[in-house]
Amino acid sequence: MTARHDLVIRGGTVVDGSGGAPFAADVAVAGGRIAAVGSAAGAGAEEIDAKGLLVTPGFVDIHTHYDGQITWSDTLSPSCDHGVTSVLMGNCGVGFAPCRPDRRAMLLELMEGVEDIPRVVMEEGIPWNWESFPQYLDALEQRRCDVDFGAMVAHAPIRIHVMGRRGAEREPATAKDVAEMARIVGESVAAGGFGFSTTRSLNNRSRDGSLAPTVTAGEDELRAMACAMGALGKGVIELNNQFLDATPEGSPEFDMMRRIAKASGRPLSFSLNQQVADPNRWRYVLSFIEAANRDGAPIRAQVACRPVGVLLGLDLSLNPFVSCPSFLPIADLPLAGKLRALRDPSLKARLLAEKPQDPNPFTLDLTRRVADMFELGDPPDYAPPADAMLGNRARRLGVTPRELAYELLLERDGCAILYYPATNYVNQNLDHVLVLLRHPHSVIGVGDGGAHLGMICDASLPTHLLTYWTRDRKGERLSVPEAIKTLAHDTARAIGLNDRGLVKPGFKADLNLIDYERLKLHAPHPVYDLPGGARRLIQRADGYAATLVSGIVTYRHGQSTGARPGRLVRGPQAPYCGRAPSSRRR
Repeated sequence: MTARHDLVIRGGTVVDGSGGAPFAADVAVAGGRIAAVGSAAGAGAEEIDAKGLLVTPGFVDIHTHYDGQITWSDTLSPSCDHGVTSVLMGNCGVGFAPCRPDRRAMLLELMEGVEDIPRVVMEEGIPWNWESFPQYLDALEQRRCDVDFGAMVAHAPIRIHVMGRRGAEREPATAKDVAEMARIVGESVAAGGFGFSTTRSLNNRSRDGSLAPTVTAGEDELRAMACAMGALGKGVIELNNQFLDATPEGSPEFDMMRRIAKASGRPLSFSLNQQVADPNRWRYVLSFIEAANRDGAPIRAQVACRPVGVLLGLDLSLNPFVSCPSFLPIADLPLAGKLRALRDPSLKARLLAEKPQDPNPFTLDLTRRVADMFELGDPPDYAPPADAMLGNRARRLGVTPRELAYELLLERDGCAILYYPATNYVNQNLDHVLVLLRHPHSVIGVGDGGAHLGMICDASLPTHLLTYWTRDRKGERLSVPEAIKTLAHDTARAIGLNDRGLVKPGFKADLNLIDYERLKLHAPHPVYDLPGGARRLIQRADGYAATLVSGIVTYRHGQSTGARPGRLVRGPQAPYCGRAPSSRRR
């Protein structure tokens, strides 16, 4: 029989991304799109037996930082290891375009601090074959990858491009500066950028501890750039904001965001997590979001399905002693050298007696929170019980938390990892996360793939959502259809990728075949595969039988096939309006 389709996936259980009940069906693919769902007529040039597997849309990760990695690598891991088939980068106001040649150093310093990307990686890996953002997109168009990728135009590069050192040092923008920044945003979104991103978080700092260039930018500056997109009728706004001024009565910061969203008419989203300083702030902000939407301002929260977990270890960027004066002489030694030094009782005594010192208040605060950390096992437990906190364990052992942390870090030949839930775990439970996940004005995000290379590995959120929230959690759970809709349909619609996120005829054939019962998340671990031999964290998973991009199998059982069908996506994509393809590609 002559093959009618490029590929037929037979006998799987389809969870189609709509939130509806799973159903048994074949899925036929032709020309990179889904040709039929049901009882597929005719054979495929290739056929996959999906009996016992879930067939789902590919996942869309709307919050990544692969802006540099995409220029030197054809694989966007760790995201690609967790069923992700489309990513959006350029979030939180940081990126690499636009950039004048004489201002690259300022961007590198910023990215090294904000995103924990070693400078040597960027210096050796980034080709800098662009200056403007449209030229950056043209350069990306030549790249081939294992996932599709799109980009936001980021505020910090724009500010530095236009204002130079004045912009980096957060001086107020002049009317001329603002007009030029708005022009760049309009030009960039017209060329295929997905929107505009910025940060107002006090945690986002350069290597020297100085605040990111955008943190104190004025409302006129932000409004002008947002309205440049409004004039085009496309583009989304993304920002990182802690809303430290939020009370039950209101937030001037949120009010400004609301005015900007309403004036521009563009959808706006920002990260929202439970914070240690005010565990109820997320509730206030959620109520502000509800009121804004009733008033016609399209605002939603980007939420995580677990704590944002900072990982600490001797072979990672941070550990509880990294900012102590006596640690500095051994900081750049290989792991074996660090271990030998740390086993010296005299060095141990000095480190335990010293107080951390660091120009970055976020790092300093983090290294002081040893009592609130946990030991991360394999498989990792991202919701450990309170009695597993180092402070509680140390109390039972009659030692200090720092003494316990010191000994733990020496275990497993120095490869042990400590885990600090920086957000979403104030009361050692995730009940509030369920509220955030199910809220009508929220979308899952903040995985930060491509950033925080030696201290956070949250690009595995899709696998965690499926394992913990639909199967392993003790207590109320999400259904599998809810989770798949959250990971595919909802994220795709949030940024205008209307051609994917559903298993439906005519939609892009980005698909996952999942062995649900075998789905398992492994612990993160460092690898030294970046330019210059630098380190990053990756995290693997079992249970993904296959992942497809544009109908081409990119991964089988976690192993790359070598196929690189992923391409640059230039801006929002319209739903497929033609007839579903039914014949093989020529």
